Amino acid sequence: MAEHPAYPVGLRLTGRRVVVLGGGHVAQRRLPALIAAGADIHLVSPTVTPSVQAMAEAGELTWHQRPYEEGDLADAWYALIATGDTEANTHASAEAERHRVWCVRSDDADAATAWTPATGTSEGVTVAILTTDTKSRDPRHTAAIRDAVVEGLRDGTLVAPHHRTRTPGVALVGGGPGDPDLITVRGRRLLAEADVVITDHLGPRDLLAELPPSVEVIDAAKLPYGRFMAQEAINNALIEHAKQGKSVVRLKGGDPYVYGRGMEEVLALTEAGIPCTVVPGISSSISVPGAAGIPVTHRGVAHEFTVVSGHVAPDDERSLVDWPSLAKLRGTLVILMGVGTIGKVAATLIAHGKSPDTPVALVQEGTTAAQRRVDATLATVAETVVAEEVKPPAVIVIGEVVKVGPATTA
Repeated sequence: MAEHPAYPVGLRLTGRRVVVLGGGHVAQRRLPALIAAGADIHLVSPTVTPSVQAMAEAGELTWHQRPYEEGDLADAWYALIATGDTEANTHASAEAERHRVWCVRSDDADAATAWTPATGTSEGVTVAILTTDTKSRDPRHTAAIRDAVVEGLRDGTLVAPHHRTRTPGVALVGGGPGDPDLITVRGRRLLAEADVVITDHLGPRDLLAELPPSVEVIDAAKLPYGRFMAQEAINNALIEHAKQGKSVVRLKGGDPYVYGRGMEEVLALTEAGIPCTVVPGISSSISVPGAAGIPVTHRGVAHEFTVVSGHVAPDDERSLVDWPSLAKLRGTLVILMGVGTIGKVAATLIAHGKSPDTPVALVQEGTTAAQRRVDATLATVAETVVAEEVKPPAVIVIGEVVKVGPATTA
């Protein structure tokens, strides 16, 4: 008799009884998807893994702490059989057949009435891969196909055209510290779907080369400002293109809300009635030190870190930073946009009690091919910046964590 491929279908299990036999690692892997599906899960097993026990204690499933018994599958819509007892699995599988319950068996797929596909999700789309070759099922092969498809959807390299009208609007996307691989998967997908991209010089520029020719890329630094300030011109450009029904991405370096003026743009868009999505990004305040081998916290060295902007010097009346208080902190101080003011910052910290020997590291062009790290102390950092010709963008780290990592990272 010829073997036929399985018929693919999506089960809607919300509120429906699902029985899981066994509380080991197979169940642990399968349970999150069943929980996400809203199933009424009854798990039968004398013992469970700590993770499964945590699910039970959180009320995500009902745990019956005993072995399988005849009748456990009554009224079930779906069953997962994953105990270590082959005889119990066989009896349970037979019960599922009698009750017309679709049943997956972890120990013997051929004896099951259903198979679990390799699945993954990306922004509302579920990808499920089942092999059509019933004689040579290879879970690793199907999982590899699943991973390739999902990754393509997430990073935008696999783009399916939208046949329904998209809702126009603006997405403020944090592009991360510079390395194009450090943008979030959501940010990369939105970038791939954009009609217009308004970017700045700190955004991951390499990603722009991947955009199709139909995408309009606007350098925010070159917008005609006219009678407007730079930020007002950017706001107006976002509003103008969105009102034309286009999908607009505002691509920023780091995170939109960490010295990125993201909220200013959100407020302007809200006032104009433009829908806006904010996609967080990896902030350079943490990632760049990490890329240079510096942990911003370390057990026994620093229990906190503080991030401040250095674009306004301590003696400038516009400064909102309490530098005297920062000088008293024992943790790590991370300064962004501070290359031009680091001399005055160092002098102020020393004047308010910080040791002149406090280690300082300057990481220029962090996470990119041009990254370099220059070390100094508070007493020497001003002259070091000049001597080493340190240029923005650079992240400055002040504190004992600078000396924690291996010497090879310097």
